[in-house]
Amino acid sequence: MSIIEASGLTKSFMQAVKEPGLKGAVKHLFVPKHIEKVAVKPLDLRIEAGEMVAYVGPNGAGKSTTIKMLTGILMPTAGSILVNGVNPYKKRMENAAQIGAVFGQRTQLWWDIAIAESFSLLKDIYHIPDAVYKRNLECFIELLGMDEFMHLSARKLSLGQRMRADLAAALLHNPPILYLDEPTIGLDVSVKQKIREFIKQINQERQTTVMLTTHDLGDIEDLCQRLIIIDHGSIIYDGSLSEVKARFARDRMIFFQLGAPMPEMLKDQLLLIPGLRLARQSELEFSVAFDRNEYTASDIVSRVMKLGEVVDFRMEDANIEQVIKAVYEGNLDLGQSREEREVLSVHAVH
Repeated sequence: MSIIEASGLTKSFMQAVKEPGLKGAVKHLFVPKHIEKVAVKPLDLRIEAGEMVAYVGPNGAGKSTTIKMLTGILMPTAGSILVNGVNPYKKRMENAAQIGAVFGQRTQLWWDIAIAESFSLLKDIYHIPDAVYKRNLECFIELLGMDEFMHLSARKLSLGQRMRADLAAALLHNPPILYLDEPTIGLDVSVKQKIREFIKQINQERQTTVMLTTHDLGDIEDLCQRLIIIDHGSIIYDGSLSEVKARFARDRMIFFQLGAPMPEMLKDQLLLIPGLRLARQSELEFSVAFDRNEYTASDIVSRVMKLGEVVDFRMEDANIEQVIKAVYEGNLDLGQSREEREVLSVHAVH
């Protein structure tokens, strides 16, 4: 059995519709009108133990609503959920004991007491054995570099310090499942890397299942092998990150640096190759964009090296931001937007 199972999961809300001003408020009081807002349409979800899954989508897609149903905060309108064998909204206490959650915009730490005291309170709340608590606390302090601020209250911590403390607090009781909602929002590069390395280590050593919602595309590429994309309450993609790149981002680009300017006649030979698009940065630098399904990188490099003196080259794939954008737009064969292709065409070397 999967550690997280959802079948036909649906959530809808009734939203009040009223005219502006006092007249509208009075009218709504006597003749109320409501419309149904479907936040999550019937969806099926299976996550195996030990997986790290990115659950992404645009604002309002239904990500947070799904997480709130999985954590037991919201009751689904329809469908069924089992989280590690437990119905999260019927057995909230039992479910809370087996999950950890980090929300980038909120903290679970007590605002006016030292971090060490917050951890001690969590130990009592979750009934963590002394040996487990001591071992976990020592491990997290070392891995997350928290020794310097354990004596400070949450209100005195920087954002990066608070996020590290929140992450440790969520994992003190050894939960098999960890929900992360924007865990690196607003953090600098060094703190982001420290948190990512910590999450990867916890996943590898303890087989903690991680479900990540984020707009930070670096988190996705660095942490997750599986990508689930939701839009307008429906899952529109569920598969590996490499697969979605291969399917939705076929374009690759190679940047070349030449030792001497390439004669125009040789450039024309490149342009005659079907499917290649050239863009020039200078006399000694240009790029070639191509479809990975039509050519390999070695094909392109070998062709260019026969025509000119190549000093150096580098290759770029579409980044995850372009990939997700392509999925949203239904672009099955492009990793670049139409505008990017038009710019490339305008600057083509003739």
